[in-house]
Amino acid sequence: MLNLGIIYGVFSFANLLAPTVVAVIGPKCTMFLSGLLYSGYIAVFIIPSTWSFYLTSVLIGIGAAMLWTAQGHFLVENSEASTINRNTGVFWALLQCSMLFGNLYIYFDWNGKTEISDSSRKNIFVSLLVTSVLGTLSFLVLRKSHHAEELLSEEEGQSLLSPRTIYKQRANSAVEDAKLEFRTMLQLLKTKTILLLSPCMAYSGLELSFYSGVYGTCIGATAQFGASAKGLIGISGIVVGIGEIVGGGLFGLLCKNNRFRRTSVVFLGMLVHFVAFYFIFLNIPDDAPVVFYTSSQSKPYLAPSVSIALLCSFLLGLGDSCFNTQLYSILGCVYAEQSAPAFAIFKFIQSVFAAVAFFYSGYILLKWQLLLMVILGFTGTLCFFVVERVQNLSVDLPEY
Repeated sequence: MLNLGIIYGVFSFANLLAPTVVAVIGPKCTMFLSGLLYSGYIAVFIIPSTWSFYLTSVLIGIGAAMLWTAQGHFLVENSEASTINRNTGVFWALLQCSMLFGNLYIYFDWNGKTEISDSSRKNIFVSLLVTSVLGTLSFLVLRKSHHAEELLSEEEGQSLLSPRTIYKQRANSAVEDAKLEFRTMLQLLKTKTILLLSPCMAYSGLELSFYSGVYGTCIGATAQFGASAKGLIGISGIVVGIGEIVGGGLFGLLCKNNRFRRTSVVFLGMLVHFVAFYFIFLNIPDDAPVVFYTSSQSKPYLAPSVSIALLCSFLLGLGDSCFNTQLYSILGCVYAEQSAPAFAIFKFIQSVFAAVAFFYSGYILLKWQLLLMVILGFTGTLCFFVVERVQNLSVDLPEY
């Protein structure tokens, strides 16, 4: 959990500078550089060492901030009001396929093993490294945005200028773009829409840390699951991925883009998560998150059931897709002209709360973690409804 806390802690504050990087070098180059940092983090696990592990944890936190901001900006640049929801749904479904295929590979390759050999570890991380490098190279062949095409036309018109003059103009333009993006982000932080969406963004960070780290640990620490408890961690990750993919595909492809639908999906996400939290409260021992080296000692209210545990995994993934796809959708619609700083603020708030949750999750009983998410989830949903209502009444009015 410590390295995740480091990653999300660095990720949080790197988001403040990410829009500047995107403005200076563009979303495609930003995504490419971020991909290289991700590849470096994976490569460390082939020949691991403590210093390189923590160093790359810091670097991948920086890379993640640039990547999420750049891909959000690129997504909005290549979408319209009628396609933003479809595109965010497809993006989210493809993103979450990693949870499905990665966990399936681990489950079948490591199933029944009590100790992971060096060769097996190297094989999986070499495979992941090759996949990461190929994915990183694919960023270079993405289509040019309208803004990039306009810049290219301007450069062609200035081809008669000396190289020194052109370089000076580019440097001055990059500095001005960086200042503008930072000022825009500070302005957006004060707007009513961002302030109202903040609880929903914060909740997405808490539940991100819960389904990606805490819940699997809880399942593995449940003594009543016996020898299969550790194996269920991988299966739980697979089922969470299925829930994410179903949610992304369903809400992105089958539903039309309108405000009523967004509020409906967020409300569904809240209900789905609250049902999952209730069953987790009944099915998982209360001390499961705080057990480090032994199995849990307390008894839950119900006899722990594998079926209920995996159902909750699916509901956690489905609910997460509800919140994230709709947050992407509303930010893309409201801040189409300021997409990079808007997405940077979203990931900043989300990652701050995720980092805090990763740090406290090993010290607080399960029931209090669930209660905190219920309170923040309910508040965030209400605030999301208010934003939709305000935008519906003043859709044609600028916010500042």
